[in-house]
Amino acid sequence: MFILYKMKEFQNKNQWALILGGSSGLGLATAKKLATNGLNICIVHRNPRMQDTEIQEAFNTIKQENIQFKAFNTDAFKPEKRDVVIEALKAELGTQGKIKTLVHSVAKGNLKPMISEDTPVLKHDDFALTINAMGISLYDWTKAVFEATLFADDARIISFTSEGNTKAWQNYAAVSAAKVTLEAITRNIALEFAPFGIKANCIQAGVTDTASLRMIPGSENIIKHSLIRNPNKRLTLPEDVANVVYLLSKDEAFWITGTIIPVDGGEHLS
Repeated sequence: MFILYKMKEFQNKNQWALILGGSSGLGLATAKKLATNGLNICIVHRNPRMQDTEIQEAFNTIKQENIQFKAFNTDAFKPEKRDVVIEALKAELGTQGKIKTLVHSVAKGNLKPMISEDTPVLKHDDFALTINAMGISLYDWTKAVFEATLFADDARIISFTSEGNTKAWQNYAAVSAAKVTLEAITRNIALEFAPFGIKANCIQAGVTDTASLRMIPGSENIIKHSLIRNPNKRLTLPEDVANVVYLLSKDEAFWITGTIIPVDGGEHLS
C-alpha cells in the first residue's frame, strides 16, 4: 500500500513569514495558513499575561505543522524593541534562512469622534499615534528587515486595509487616515524596492468579526449592514483573508505588486 504525501508549497526552503500582530484575528489566521504550507513563522504581538494561556494554545497549533516557530510579546512600535527582534531573527535564520513574507496586521489606534459633548474627542496626538502604529510602522519594519538583509530574493509585503480608506465612518477618522497612509506607503514600497525583488500589496478585507471590529462604536450595526449588502450574505472570515495572503506569497504571484485587493465576497460592489 502506497501513501501519497502532498509536498507543502514552502517546505524545506528555509523561508519564513514575519507576522506583526499575529496573536488573533487576521494575523493569527494567516500564521496558521502559511504554516500549513511549510513557511516557518515568527509572530510579533503585544498581549497581557491574562491572555497568555489562550495565545499559547493557538501557537501550539501552529507548531504542530512541523515548522520552525518564534514569538515575541513586545511593543512592535518601539525602535529598540524592533531591533531586538531583528537581531534575534538574524541569529535564528543564519546565513541561509530568509523572510519570504512580511505581514502587517497591527491594530492600535484611537476610535474617537471629532465632535462630542459627552466623550473625549480626537486630538493631534491621537492622529499621530494611530497613523504611526497602523501606517508608518509598515515602512519602519520593511526598512529594518531590508537593512538586515533578511528578505528573500522574491519577497512579499502584505498589509490589511479597510473600506474606511474611502468611506467616512463615525469615530473612524484617525484609523481611516492611517489606512490611507498605509496604502500610500505600500505603493511606494512596491515602486522603490522593486529592484530588490520585493513586492508589496494591501488586502482590503470585508467586514470581519474580530476583536478590532468590536472595538468600533456601533460595530453591531456595521455587521448587520454588511450582511445585507454582501452578495454572499455573510461576513468575511479571517480564513478568507489568510487564503489570499497565501496566494500572494506563492511564486506565481510575483507579478502582482502595488495593488489594493478587495477580499470581501463582493461586499464593495454595493
